[in-house]
Amino acid sequence: MERDVVQEIFAVEEKLKASMLSSDTGALTDLLSDSLVFINHFGQRVSKQDDIALHRSGLLTIDSIELCDLQVVQQGNIALVHVNADIQGKYDGAVANGVFAFSRVWLKQNNQWQLISAQSTIIS
Repeated sequence: MERDVVQEIFAVEEKLKASMLSSDTGALTDLLSDSLVFINHFGQRVSKQDDIALHRSGLLTIDSIELCDLQVVQQGNIALVHVNADIQGKYDGAVANGVFAFSRVWLKQNNQWQLISAQSTIIS
């Protein structure tokens, strides 16, 4: 695997984290593929539009995200990321904290990485 790709993925993961923390819907629009399918820890399918709407409405607010054990596997223009995240935040005013395992699939097209698939599992 090329070191450049790993560095690029670390950079887009940091952009994703910053965008989620600030509910930056413009940045999220760029980072998330129009065809994104995210399966959350409840087993629900969340689209790009759903995710952005949660941030835009203020229904979801994230106070902190601590990433650890980030691993990248590259195959051509696709990168698979496995990472654990300790997330502190609120959903509809209720505390929504937890430690999650994420699998994310990034696709590079036109020199830009976009998230095309993600799945989360609650660890604690």
